[in-house]
Amino acid sequence: MRATSARIASASCRQCRHLRQHTTARQLSTLPLDDNRIEADSNKYYPKMFEPLYLGEHIGSLPNRVIMGSMHTGLEGHSIPRLVLPLLNAQDDHTDLTEMAVYFAERAKGGCGLMVTGGISPNRQGWVGPFASKLSTETERDKHRVVTSMVHSIRIPTYSPDSPDGTEPGRICLQILHTGRYAYHPFAVSASATKSPISPFPAKALSTSDVKATIADFVTCAVLAKEAGYDGVEVMGSEGYLINQFLVPRTNQRTDEYGGDFANRMRFAVEIVEETRRACGKDFIIIFRLSMLDLVKDGSSWTEIKALAQALEDVGVTIINTGIGWHEARVPTIATSVPRGAFAFVTKKLRDEQIVEVPLCTTNRINAPTTIEALLADGSSDLVSMARPFLADPEIVSKSREGRADDINTCIACNQACLDHAFVGRTASCLVNPQACHETELFIEPGSVHEDKRLNIGVIGAGPAGMAFANTAATIGHNVTLFDRADQIGGQFNMAKRIPGKEEFHETIRYFSGQLNQRAKEGKLNIQLRTEMTYDEMDRRSNSDDIDRIDKWIVATGVDPRVPNIPGLDHPNVLSYIDVLRN
Repeated sequence: MRATSARIASASCRQCRHLRQHTTARQLSTLPLDDNRIEADSNKYYPKMFEPLYLGEHIGSLPNRVIMGSMHTGLEGHSIPRLVLPLLNAQDDHTDLTEMAVYFAERAKGGCGLMVTGGISPNRQGWVGPFASKLSTETERDKHRVVTSMVHSIRIPTYSPDSPDGTEPGRICLQILHTGRYAYHPFAVSASATKSPISPFPAKALSTSDVKATIADFVTCAVLAKEAGYDGVEVMGSEGYLINQFLVPRTNQRTDEYGGDFANRMRFAVEIVEETRRACGKDFIIIFRLSMLDLVKDGSSWTEIKALAQALEDVGVTIINTGIGWHEARVPTIATSVPRGAFAFVTKKLRDEQIVEVPLCTTNRINAPTTIEALLADGSSDLVSMARPFLADPEIVSKSREGRADDINTCIACNQACLDHAFVGRTASCLVNPQACHETELFIEPGSVHEDKRLNIGVIGAGPAGMAFANTAATIGHNVTLFDRADQIGGQFNMAKRIPGKEEFHETIRYFSGQLNQRAKEGKLNIQLRTEMTYDEMDRRSNSDDIDRIDKWIVATGVDPRVPNIPGLDHPNVLSYIDVLRN
């Protein structure tokens, strides 16, 4: 590895970059278009978002500037030995990744040019939890081929003049994640012997030979990923995981070649990328997730962050992605109360320094094409990463490309069915799209119900559940009447959206309002507001031979508020949230 401490003290190495004779990825991606081809070669709705990104002659171009970021979904499989399976009553196909393949294929069909899997450990110590997903053997490698082959079979539209048919193949990278002291199992290891505040297991310090073996495990994982058909890997170096733990004095008190000054503390990260590039060749994407804001005491300084970015570029990284905050940090980073694009400033800060030329990717709380376009237009980044918005709507990119932003089912950053599920070991889903991560179980095909099986369905309650059911039932072919005694759809979301920090709830009502209006125009849905449905009226319609007959009823009247058992609750000065928000 280079003597990287010199770059912190001197600017001479930085100046050498400007003497390069080849055209860089960023320079190629921003070459001006021929005036006669601007209209044909750019998207009229979001031109920056759909500008191809050239990553060099060995890799080629990405069709757009959107990456689907890594997130834990529970579809990544696990590594329980087959001999143990009978004791756990587990299924024999525990490592079958078909569900994961279909999940990513749906996002590729939706126009995402580059996707990143959930975190996969390079060894046992790096597991998220006991027997979590791992890639360290040829058997595990072979299980991933269904994922890559399915993604590669999909073509993504591009405006690149170098594409003969106007498309690029779907691409997917595997994220290599070693949890370090965040591991939720007794084999946890870290840069030093410390204990995370979010795990009950103290971490053992890796010896120098253990560190080198761990580097080798990262490289082996990357090689196996390439053999499995992945287009690249993302090395997880942020969010407080193992690599991040080596970078900062908060968790690195080592005295060997991997501790002490920053040149030593970043050696682990740099050697992983350097050896991965050597082993995997030039035609392999290497993304490094660089923590640009640790949001914890004794984290990386800005000088150190810049030095690491430069060192990573020197050893062959393809893209630098932005990481925000350690998991133990107390600052919200992805909750709905965080403004859209709130952390893009730090990516822009690095980009404005002009010290690296590899593409930079910004992330966190980006969920709409208008935000993406604005961040790219103001130079915040070269790429934008979104994760949970692809749960809410796998077609967010294609709808943006077609100018159908109003048809996007926007992520409201509630975290209730994605992160909350992941934390308790359940398969992720989405509060506004229950089909997410369950694509092989829940099929919604327009007009799929045969005519002789179509029903007249009455839905009582136009809150989120009622709206979603009504839209789905009408989409697959039933005739639906949606009732609500209020004068607007949305139910209690109309109260939630008024709470500061929950303004995103407007988006769900906006989305379903548009979808329901479309179903109404198709003649499949009738909305009756200011209509209170009684049991007697339901009974009359169920037994009626008239046009208003209802074959089946769906009661979606929402929840009753929880009333805490607090002395004095019956005092006239005490108000419920409904009193405050609705009245």
